[in-house]
Amino acid sequence: MQLLQVLLIMKKTSVNKKTFKIAYCALIASISTVLMLLTSFIPIGTYALPIFAGALLVSIVIEYNCKWALGVYAVVSILSSFLAGDKEAVVFFIALFGYYPILKNIFESKIKNKVLVWVLKFAVFNAAAVAAFFFTTFVLGIPAEEYTVFGIYMPYLFLILGNVLFLFYDKSLTTLVMFYVKVISPKIFRNGKM
Repeated sequence: MQLLQVLLIMKKTSVNKKTFKIAYCALIASISTVLMLLTSFIPIGTYALPIFAGALLVSIVIEYNCKWALGVYAVVSILSSFLAGDKEAVVFFIALFGYYPILKNIFESKIKNKVLVWVLKFAVFNAAAVAAFFFTTFVLGIPAEEYTVFGIYMPYLFLILGNVLFLFYDKSLTTLVMFYVKVISPKIFRNGKM
C-alpha cells in the first residue's frame, strides 16, 4: 500500500510524464525481480511466483504499451537469470509467464477470430512448455527421475494437466485485467495516463 501512496505523491507533485513512466516501470520491474528472488525460499514458488511476476506487467501494457512492458520483461529476465537461485523458475518466467500478458493483449486486440486466438494461445503455451522441459532437462541437468511418479514417466500427463491449468491461468489474467482497469488504475492514473 505504501508503494501506491508513493505513486500518488509523485503524481500530485510536478513530476513529468516521462519520469513517472520510467519510475513506474522500474517499480514494477523491481517487484517482479523480488518475486523471482523469492523462488529460492518458497517451495511452491517455482511455479507460482513467475506467474505473479509476469502478471504485474499487465499494468504496463494497459497504461503505456507493449514496448515498455517488453523492456520490463527483458530487465526482469536478465536480473533473474543472474540473481534468482531457482533457475527452473527463471526458465518458466522467460519461456512463458513473463511475456504472456503482453502476447495475450496483442492476440486479443489484433485478432478478431476468437477460435484462432485460443489456438494461438495454446500453441504458444505448448511450445513454451516443451521448450522449458528440454531446457531444464538437458541444459540445467534436471534428471528425468524428477518427472517420474511411482515409476511412471509423466511428462505427457503433465503437459495435458498443464493445458487445463493454462486455461485457468488465462481466465484469471483476464479477471486481473478487469480488476486493474476498474479498481487500481483509476486510483493511480485518475486524470488520464501519466
